[in-house]
This record gives sequence, C-alpha cells and structure tokens, in this order.
Amino acid sequence: MSSATPQRPRPRPGPRHRPPHRPRPGRRPGPGLPLSGVLRLGRPSDIWFKPALSVIAAVAPPNLILLALGRLDLAIYTMAGSLCALYAHNRPYAARARVLAWVVLGMTGGLAVALLAASLTASPVVLVTVGALLAAAQKALCDATRLGPPANVVLTFISSASLFVPQTLDQVPGHIGLALATGGWAWLIGMAPALARPHGPERRATAHALNAAAAHVDAHAAGAGAGAGEGEGEGEGEGEREREGVGEGRARAAAAAAVHAAWQTLLSARAGETRRGLERLVVRAEIALAAPADTDPARLRDWARDLLAAAPVPRPDDLVDDDELIGVDAELAFGRTPLRHRLGPLAPIAARTALGCALAGHASLALGVGRPYWALVTAASLYQANVTLTWSRAVQRVVGNLVGVLAFAALVPLAHLAQAALVLVCLALNFGAEALISRNYWLGSVCVTPMALLITEFAQVQDPGRLITERLVDTLVGAVVGFAAAIAVTNRRAGDRLENALTAVERAREHAARLLAEPHPATGAVDAARRALATALVDLRATADAAAGEWWQRALPQERVVTAEQSGHRTLAATVRRQGLLLDRDAGTRAEDVRR
Repeated sequence: MSSATPQRPRPRPGPRHRPPHRPRPGRRPGPGLPLSGVLRLGRPSDIWFKPALSVIAAVAPPNLILLALGRLDLAIYTMAGSLCALYAHNRPYAARARVLAWVVLGMTGGLAVALLAASLTASPVVLVTVGALLAAAQKALCDATRLGPPANVVLTFISSASLFVPQTLDQVPGHIGLALATGGWAWLIGMAPALARPHGPERRATAHALNAAAAHVDAHAAGAGAGAGEGEGEGEGEGEREREGVGEGRARAAAAAAVHAAWQTLLSARAGETRRGLERLVVRAEIALAAPADTDPARLRDWARDLLAAAPVPRPDDLVDDDELIGVDAELAFGRTPLRHRLGPLAPIAARTALGCALAGHASLALGVGRPYWALVTAASLYQANVTLTWSRAVQRVVGNLVGVLAFAALVPLAHLAQAALVLVCLALNFGAEALISRNYWLGSVCVTPMALLITEFAQVQDPGRLITERLVDTLVGAVVGFAAAIAVTNRRAGDRLENALTAVERAREHAARLLAEPHPATGAVDAARRALATALVDLRATADAAAGEWWQRALPQERVVTAEQSGHRTLAATVRRQGLLLDRDAGTRAEDVRR
C-alpha cells in the first residue's frame, strides 16, 4: 500500500463496546483460591471496644470468685454464660434484650447436650460425632437468624470442649446452673450501655449509612471526572474509566447494603421521635444513592458526625413531612419469614459442617491427639458462604494459630507463676482477641489460641510442649480435612438461590414500576415498594457474590445479574423522585427510567 494513502487506525473497543461475555453451558470447577489480600489488615470496627470491655466485665467476676474459692476447674461452665456478652452489640436495645436471651438459652442448651453425652458415654468416637452434629445445628441456626459475629464459633467451642470434660449425671444440673447464672450476668452487661446512650446502635447504623452514601457520591464524582476526559489519551482513558466504573459500582453496593442494614436496625428499634428522625436521615442516604450528582457528601458526613457525637438528631431541611416514612410502619406489619424456610437453603452448609467436623475429629483421634475437639472447632470455624471464602478463613486460621502457639510459649512462664496470674493473662487475651479480630480474623486468632491453651490449665497444670504439639496438629488436621469437606459437599442450591433472587428483583421492580405509572398510588405504597426493591437488590448482590465463590456448579447468569441490578437501581431512583424527595427537574426523566 502506498504511503500516500495512510491506513486508518482501527478503533479499539472500550468497555462500553466490548461484546458481552456469554458463558458456555455446563459446570465450572470454580474460582481460584486466592492468597493475596487474605492476611491484609483492615480498619478496626467502630465499636471494637464494646465487645472487648463487655467480655472482660462478664468473665472477670466469675473467674475471680472461682479463684478465691479454689475452684477454677469450674471455669468452663461459667465461661459458657459469660461469653454470651460478645453478642448483639450492633442491635438496638429492645432487640438486643431478646437476642441475648436466646443466645444464653442456646449456649446453655448446647452445653446441656454436651454434658449429658459426656456423662452417658466415654467413647471418643461417639463424643466427636455428637460434637459434629451440634456444630452443624449451631452453624445453621446462627446463619438462619443472622446472629452475627462471633456467630457459631464460640457456641461450638464451649459445647465441643465440654464433651471431653469428665462428667456424671448428678453434676449436670449444677454445671448448667452456673452457665445460666453467668449468662444472666452477661445479659446485664450487654444491656448496661442503654442507661447512657439508649439509641446508640440506631445512631451508629444511620451514621454508617450516611458515610457509605457519601463515599458513593465521591466515587460517582470521580467516575464523572474520568468520563469528562474521554477524548484525551484514549487507551489510558478507557482503562481509567473502567477502573472508576468498578469503584463506583462497589461503592454503590456498599452504600445500598449500609442503607439496608440501617433500615433493618431501625425496624427493630422502639418507635418514637428519635427513631423517626433517624429514618429521615436514612431516607436522605437513599436520595444520595438515587441522585449522587445532586448530593453534597460533606453534608452527609456532618450529619454522621453529629450522630456519633451524641448531638441532637439532625433534621434535613428538604424533608418537610413524614409522608415518605409511612411505608416503614407498613413494613412492620408484615410477618417475618418462618425459621424453617430460612433453614432450608442452609442444608448444604450444615452438611459441610457436620461432615467436616466429624472427619476432622476422627482424624485427630486416629493420630492419637488427646483433645480432638480442637480439630473439630477448627473445621467448624472455616465454613463461610462459599468455598472461596472458606479457603480464605482456613488460611487465616492456620496463620493465626501458628503465631498464637508462639505467643503461648512466651506467656506460659508468666501464667505458671500463680493461678491469679493465669486468670489475669487469660483476661488480657480475651480483651486482645476482641480488639483485634475485626481487623482480620488471623490477628484475633493470635490471642484466641494462647487463651484456649491456658484455659486447659484452669483444672491442672499441663505440659506446654505437649499442648503446643497437639494444637499444631489439630489446627492442620482441622483446616485440611475441613476444607476438603467443603469441596466434597457441593452447594448446588447456590445457583437456584441466585435464580430466586433474580426473580425477586424483577418482580419487585415491576411492582414499583406499576405504582409509578399510576397517577395516585395508595398512601405509603410507593415507599413500601421502594424498600422491598432495595432489599431485593441487596439480597441479589449478596447471593451473587456467594454463588460466584462456589465450586462445581452451572455457569452463573452474570449478564442477567448486571441487567437486573442496573434496571433495579434506575427504578429505585425513580421511586425516590416520585415521592417528591428530589427536585424533579425533568418530568420526562422519570418516565424514561420507568420504561427502562
């Protein structure tokens, strides 16, 4: 070709023009098993000090009383109740009272089954099997009720350890009584902050929603800025826009989840003017999600700071009445999904837990380890929403335990000075575990591991070398066997749950769109439809993330998920505008959103 006729450069397909990927039918083996980022430390929880201080206040008095009485051998039973103070710190106090009561009853029930089994048989094979079944039941119930951290792990630790404590039938009532008494004390510890800040949990949840919405607004502005430079440096611009788009999508998903969590918190709180004021602010966070370009993120963060600083609840000037909140009260009238319906989809996770814990415990017995419940608890702690997350937890558990036994080796000379020193060291490790575990699970395990080893010395002094060896063996056995069980027991329902979540979003969007098309919908109907659609979208994202990390299942409908999320968020924005919560500058915009 002559140089006089220069060849026209081919246009490079950007992310907007790239042909959609269509997965081939059939089953995929699953995603890779990541190592990068698994041990990365995150920011500590906003309320890390609350469970840390609560567990000290709940554990210290019973242990010190037992120390004075010379009966530290009973500490396993008092700790069963005291450790209930770790739960429900993110719940409003009205809901916390109920949840903590159920946790105490659940902890005591698991302990009772373990003690009865220990008193009726000395067969380690039978005891490991009972422990595995208990662990599966505890996992399923905690996931179904969305109990939250530390979820089933502490329950399984107490029940599994109790299986291997020598027991007679006549001792069981007294030991259960100790657990109930300290559980009542833990309940009081959990409820005590209500005297100082009766609306603290609701304010924190609302502040988190406002901050997450502000982050979404910032991400949207950054994406818009990248799009403005579209004509400059095409190659670099396309990559930059794609990265900004991914960042904005993640920020939007995080903000939607935070808003949803805030609504769930407020719906479980007592009615009153404070709750109504917080509801107005959550609505303002929803507005930021619907129209980030028209939102001032600094204003959202100012409101969040006021909430966290215990200042009076701000009232946004642009929400002149409470008509938009009628749907909140309407939502309270709806019944919750029965527990048996929520347990059904968790059957594969429960089966994994039962099989993995049983195999890990029996493998530990075959190796001659004296405390097979350590392997059982290790396996129980691994199981997350999918195989990929289970792998990450396995890596974190192994690393944390390896470092933890080194910490035990350093602390055991101090703990052996006197029983009082042993109690104090365990209390310090309790505090450290709760202070650090929100940054990364492995970091909390560095304190949990030596604490668990030292607790075995409450009854009598143990050989440190043997304890370290058995703990290392049980950790590796529990992690390897537990993860193998996660791969062996496939969660074929993950794809079905994703299909159901997609259907729920599509139906909720269609219902909202029909209401938007009516000239005068029923009072509160649009708000109820908006909240139903928002909940469905949050559930869809969580279900899609869980399914994406699962192995040995059919290819996922990624295109349909993306389309459902995009159209759902457009309709969600239209419902906000329809309620008059935004200045609707262009009436045609709303109609266009509904048509899409």
